[in-house]
Amino acid sequence: MPYTLHRGDALTVLAGLGDDSVDAVITDPPYNSGGRTSAERTGRTARSKYTSADAEHQLANFPGENRDQRSYGFWLSLLLTEAYRATAESGAALVFADWRQLPTTTDALQAAGWTWRGIASWHKPVSRPQKGRLKQSCEYIVWGTKGPVDADRNPVYLPGLYTASQPRKDRVHITQKPVEVMQELVKICPPGGTVLDPFAGSGSTGVAALLEGRQFVGIELSDHYADIAEERLRSALTQDDFELAGPEE
Repeated sequence: MPYTLHRGDALTVLAGLGDDSVDAVITDPPYNSGGRTSAERTGRTARSKYTSADAEHQLANFPGENRDQRSYGFWLSLLLTEAYRATAESGAALVFADWRQLPTTTDALQAAGWTWRGIASWHKPVSRPQKGRLKQSCEYIVWGTKGPVDADRNPVYLPGLYTASQPRKDRVHITQKPVEVMQELVKICPPGGTVLDPFAGSGSTGVAALLEGRQFVGIELSDHYADIAEERLRSALTQDDFELAGPEE
C-alpha cells in the first residue's frame, strides 16, 4: 500500500515512526491564529476564526486551535523536532503559516534542527477584501532541510509563488488547500520517496503525493476528517479520472 493514515495525536504517533523513514515533511498545522487579541485566538472555534459569519456551510471544526502564543511555539518546536528525527538526511520540511504565525514558525523550524531555506507564498485571489485595510491574500510556506540540499538526488526546479483558489462548492475542510498547489509542493520529495503530513486533514497532501508518484504517511486526530481522507486516498489510487478539486483538506 503506497499510503498509511494514522489516527491519533501527531506528537504521539510521530514518536513511533522510525528514524530517517520519510523523505519530506509537508504539512498545514492548526495556526492557532485568526484573531486580533489573545482571547479571540484561544476562545473561538476554528470555524468562527477562519470563516465568515454568513458562510453557507456547516464544515466540521477541527481540534488543536486554542493554544496561546507561547504554548503554540513550544508545541510546534517539539513536533518539528520529532519530524526532523523521522526524516532522512537532505530531506525537506514545508510548513504552512499565516502572517501572524510566520515568525513563530520560522523560529520553531530552526529550534527543531532544520536549516531554514526560505519562504514561499500561496496567493489566494478570492480572499476577502477588508475595508480600511490591506487585503490578506497570502499564506506562507516556511521551508528548510535536514542538513545540506542534495540537488543531484532530486534535480527539481520549483516556484516560490503559487496562485490558486479552492472552489467553495468543493470545500470539505475549513482551511482547505488546493490540490494543484500541493501537487507542486510534493515534488520537493524525490520520485518514489515518502511524504509525511502530521496534520493530514481530509487528505490533500496525501492525494497530491499519490498523484505525483510519491508514497504518503499521514496523521489525523479528527475521526471525521480521517474518514474523508481515507476515502480520498482510495479514490486517488483507483480512479483514473479522479477530480483534483474534490473533497479536500
